[in-house]
Parts: sequence; structure tokens; C-alpha cells
Amino acid sequence: MPQAQPSPAQPPAQSPAVKPSPAQAAAMAAAARSTKLTGRAALLAVVICAIALSLAYPVREYIAQRQQIDQLLAQQQTLSEQVNALQAESSKLSQTWYIEQEARDQLHMCFPQEQCYEVVSGQPAKASVVTPQAVADPWYAKLWDSVQKADATTPSGK
Repeated sequence: MPQAQPSPAQPPAQSPAVKPSPAQAAAMAAAARSTKLTGRAALLAVVICAIALSLAYPVREYIAQRQQIDQLLAQQQTLSEQVNALQAESSKLSQTWYIEQEARDQLHMCFPQEQCYEVVSGQPAKASVVTPQAVADPWYAKLWDSVQKADATTPSGK
């Protein structure tokens, strides 16, 4: 009777007289098991991938929302500073001394009993006597004169 050939996955049969020790048998079983991908390991890998993919979108949305919250907080702080500045300006505008100061500075106004001066240039005024010059006719007066002259020179030979 022909003897069956051992399969390549099985270790070669040892002689019946020498049996491996339990530690050697466990080591050979572990080596055979470590190279194979079992069904449980494949299922575990699929489950881990599914969990990772299902968490990717919510994590991305969470990060985007945190960025938006940070931007809105910065905007809120800026607007709060603007409101505080406007409230301070409003409280100044309700006081008469501030209104008087702004009228003097920006509108160049003064009280009736005061005499105000405004320095236009940084150079002192010249000591020469200013002679009044003849005021030129306005443009519409010149226009009317030219119309009258044009009527006077038209030929009356009609």
C-alpha cells in the first residue's frame, strides 16, 4: 500500500520514537497560526475600518464648527469694543462742554461775547497796507453785456 504524501501546510512527520515537547508543539502551532489571516481577524479589521469611516465626517464637522465658533467669538469681541467706543462717544455728546469744544475745533465757531482768531499759515502777517482792489463784474454781467453788444451790432437791413 502506498503511503500518503504529507501536505505542504503540515510539518513533516517525525519519527514515532521522538515526540515534541508541549512547548515545541505550542511554538509550532503559533508559527502556523501567525502567518494565516483568520476569519475573525478579517471581520475585526472590517469593523475597525467601518468605525473609523463612520467617525471621520462627524469629527470633520466638529472641527469646522469649532473654527466657526472661534471666528464668531473674535467678531463678537470686536463688535463689543465698537459698542463700548460708541457708548463713550454718546456720553461725551450728551455733555455741553464737549459740544462746545467740537464746535470750536471743527466748525470754527465762538460765542458772541468772544473775539476769535484763526491763524491760516504759520508765517506772520506782512506789515504792508492792503489797498482795496476793484471788484470784477460777475460772470452773468459780462454775459449780458456781450448779448447787448451783439444786438447793437446786428445789421438792420432786413
